[in-house]
Amino acid sequence: MKKFKFIDLFAGVGGFHLAMRELGGECVYAAEINKDSVAVYKDNFGIDALNDVTKVNPKDIPEHDVLCAGFPCQAFSNAGQKKGFEDVRGTLFFDIKRIIEHHEPKFIILENVKHLVRHDNGNTWEVIKFNLEKLGYILTFDPLILSPHQIGIPQNRPRVYILGVHKDYVPNDYGLTLRPDIKELNSRKIKTSIYSILQKRVNSKYNINTYEEKIINAWEEFYKKIGKKVYGFPVWVDEFGKNYSIEHFPEWKQTYIVKIRKLYLDNKDFIDEWIDEWNVKDFKLRDRKFEWQAGANINTVWDTSIQLRQSGIRFKKPDFFPALVAIVQTPIVAKYRRRITPKEASRIQSFPNDFKIHKNDHIAYRQFGNSVNVKIVKILAKWLFNEFK
Repeated sequence: MKKFKFIDLFAGVGGFHLAMRELGGECVYAAEINKDSVAVYKDNFGIDALNDVTKVNPKDIPEHDVLCAGFPCQAFSNAGQKKGFEDVRGTLFFDIKRIIEHHEPKFIILENVKHLVRHDNGNTWEVIKFNLEKLGYILTFDPLILSPHQIGIPQNRPRVYILGVHKDYVPNDYGLTLRPDIKELNSRKIKTSIYSILQKRVNSKYNINTYEEKIINAWEEFYKKIGKKVYGFPVWVDEFGKNYSIEHFPEWKQTYIVKIRKLYLDNKDFIDEWIDEWNVKDFKLRDRKFEWQAGANINTVWDTSIQLRQSGIRFKKPDFFPALVAIVQTPIVAKYRRRITPKEASRIQSFPNDFKIHKNDHIAYRQFGNSVNVKIVKILAKWLFNEFK
């Protein structure tokens, strides 16, 4: 399609909009209820997106060729309670269905967390698939799961993409099969580096604080003195020296605790001294937990990417960042002793450098954590549109 019209549901700050615009699309309707996102959307695209998908009458939405929707994922994500269609947010799919049923756009492009496919033993995906096919849409046999790192962007953030074309635009008995180069995106291994998207000059406000530097240095000493290159289990300081019964714990946790207690007994003299020297018992609970996920070839924590999570301090290889999430767990570039900036967060979601970002950093991080990746959407949409010109 050279020129086409699209609508942007659950629009966020416009990830879908950017991808569609680059392919020649004109946005005729956008819907978003978060006022901070609405402000950013208007600032960048000149469109007032303050519309509620659950309340809009489909008759009030202009005709369009493409329906895009990154519908809210909390109902299906591992981070949420995974209630699916029992959760009111899960029913938002049926609001999308209501609009599709009225307009019958040529194409639909939906995005959600990858757990959607497995949720409720696959029943949630089957419900979505059944309803879309009932409306006359031919879908890829399986939903496509892609992460930015598979296309050269340093972020590991797998998401599911549901692509569909209305049967009126395809030959009889047509099966929507992915072209090999699109299908193989799932297994592509491209070398990436977190340093490729970093800004050269960064405000000092993004630097880690004195306490954070102290706890990272403490774990640096621990990692080097223990001399264990690969752990395969988290290290929990609060289990050092303990001997209470663990029979009531699930098997996976029992396995971890046995290994943690053995690590302590094998290194007792050093660990006791280390705890006293760094006052480790005074660290926050989160910071008394250590997860090494950087492999055997990195010799210092200061060459990793760090994430401060409730489950512990996670040290990862500097090839790509963990998934941006809506809650604040902003990755730390250890080498530079700072967090990534909102501009860098926008880059790992493939937003252009001239995109106008919300002035409040926490809001900006959340917005990019909620967004689709622009480049992935563009690749998939371009294939879909070219397949059915």
